[in-house]
Amino acid sequence: MSKVVVFEHPLIQHKLSIMRDKNTGCKEFRELLDEISMLMVYEVTRDLPTEEVEVETPICKTTTKALAGKPIGIIPILRAGLGMVDGIMSLIPNAKVGHIGLYRDPETLNPVEYYCKLPEDAEHRELIVLDPMLATGGSASAAITFIKQRGCNNIRLVNLIAAPEGIERVRSEHPDVDIYVAALDEKLNEHGYIVPGLGDAGDRLFGTK
Repeated sequence: MSKVVVFEHPLIQHKLSIMRDKNTGCKEFRELLDEISMLMVYEVTRDLPTEEVEVETPICKTTTKALAGKPIGIIPILRAGLGMVDGIMSLIPNAKVGHIGLYRDPETLNPVEYYCKLPEDAEHRELIVLDPMLATGGSASAAITFIKQRGCNNIRLVNLIAAPEGIERVRSEHPDVDIYVAALDEKLNEHGYIVPGLGDAGDRLFGTK
């Protein structure tokens, strides 16, 4: 079964508290999401493999460590996932970025893929799927399914806030995908919003309703 990691770092929790405040405006909300994403990916990538390489410093030659293994791919789920990309790219500038877009069919209520553009070599990369909110888990699980259908299997899911229902669904349908969150909240309300949550992340990012 996949692991679920909840980050308790004081800086992450402090910034998340400001994001939850309904009076926090779009500009500050975007900046905070960018900063938290950067702090989170530092921990998400903690277990990436390294190898010893030789470099020459201004003083002498030495052996040090560099990243090895699979390169990184970043896959934001449109649209709110876009708000997490820049922070991660600040630390992993050589990562390639794909995009996946979903909508919910009004009759079946099932997620439908309307856009998917992955790096050409996505199946050879460690993929980090991004979405600030993991509510029911329907969109995230569907996005992971669509990505797997394209031959990709090394996938991690990173969310700002998750509900237990979303965690349970993703773990049930994708037991091989580790989940990383800044907060695991109480529950979903009758409208499918995370409680206490922070509202609609996409609307707060882009100033829409």
